[in-house]
Amino acid sequence: MSVEQAVAAPYASSRLADAGARVIKVERPEGDFARNYDNMVLGQSAYYVWLNRGKESVCIDIKAAVDQELLERLIAHADVLIQNLKPGSMERLGYSSASLRARYPRLISCEISGFGYDGKFSHLKAYDLIVQAEVGLCSITGNAAGPARVGVSVCDIAAGMSAHAAILQALYHRERTGEGASIHVSLFDAVADWMNVPVLQHLHAGHESVRAGINHPSIAPYGAYRCSDGKEIVFSVQNSREWVALCERFLRRPELIESRDFGDNMARLANRRALDEIVAARFQTLSSSQAMDELEEAGLAYGRLNDVEALSRHPHARMARVSTPAGGVDVIAPPAIVDGKEPELGAVAGLGQHSQAIRSEFLARG
Repeated sequence: MSVEQAVAAPYASSRLADAGARVIKVERPEGDFARNYDNMVLGQSAYYVWLNRGKESVCIDIKAAVDQELLERLIAHADVLIQNLKPGSMERLGYSSASLRARYPRLISCEISGFGYDGKFSHLKAYDLIVQAEVGLCSITGNAAGPARVGVSVCDIAAGMSAHAAILQALYHRERTGEGASIHVSLFDAVADWMNVPVLQHLHAGHESVRAGINHPSIAPYGAYRCSDGKEIVFSVQNSREWVALCERFLRRPELIESRDFGDNMARLANRRALDEIVAARFQTLSSSQAMDELEEAGLAYGRLNDVEALSRHPHARMARVSTPAGGVDVIAPPAIVDGKEPELGAVAGLGQHSQAIRSEFLARG
C-alpha cells in the first residue's frame, strides 16, 4: 500500500503495479493534489494519469479514529508500505519506521522525503525545483545566459526510481531471511548521487562545470550543430578511434588528429571554441540529412535535436493504452520489455473508487 501524493512515491508504486503487485493508494478525502496539477488529458492531470495506473484508490482521513483503524489493518496485511507525506506526519500518528518494524517484522516500509529525516533542512517542504536548486543541478543546467531547471521532475523521478530499486532489494532480502526493512530515500540524496561527476571534478581538480547549453561540459566535440537547412544535429566523439574517424572521414582534416591543440579530450576542451568553429563550418556545408549520412558512414554517434511533438511521433516511441475515468489514453510505455511482451497497464482509478470495497474487505478481516 502507498500513502502517497505528487510524483516520487507514486512513481515507485506505479512500477510495482506494472509488475503485477496489488497497490492500494491511500488518498486524503479531497484526493492526491497531483490530480489537480493540470486538466490536459481528457480533463485529467497528465501527472496523475502517468503515475497512477493499476492502483486501487481508497480515501482515508488519517486523523480520524475510524480511518486510523482501517489504516492499521491495511498496514498489517501489506508486504510494502510506501509513504511520502511531510516528514513527521506518519510518526505523529504512531507509524514511525521503528514502531512499524516492531509490530510487523516482515514489513518493508519505504519513506520518501525531500531532505531526509535529520539535519537542518529535514523539516522543509521540498518540491522538485527547490531540490534541483539546492543540489546544484540548476547551476550546471542552462547556458551562459543563466541557470535553468531540467525540463522534467528529475528529483522526484530519481527518488521514485531509487525507492523502487531499494524495495525490490528488500523483498529479495526478506525472501532469503524473513526480515523486513526500513528504507529512507530523499529527493536530495537521489540527485546528489547523480551529481557525483561534477563534484568529483571539483574536489579533486578544482574544475568548475560551466553551463554549456546543448553541449557536454567535459567532452568535446559533443553537442548540437546547425546544418544548412536550419536543423540541428547532435553528435559525439568519446574516444580516440572516433576522433580519428571524425577528422579523416567527416571533417576531412586528418592533420588535426595529432594536433597539439586537439590531440586528446583535455586539449580539445581547452580549445573548444576553435574546434567548434571548425566543426560548425563543416555542418554548415551540409543539409541535416547529408550530415547524418556522413556521420553514420564515419561510424559516429548522432541524433536529431527533437522537440516534444517529434517525440510523440518518433518511430521508437512505444505507446501503451491506459483506461482512465474519462476514457482511454495512450502513454509512453515503461522501458522494460520482459520476454518480448509489451506491458498491459492497469486502469487509472477515480478518486475513492475502491473505498467501499476496501473498507468492507479489511475491516472485516480483523
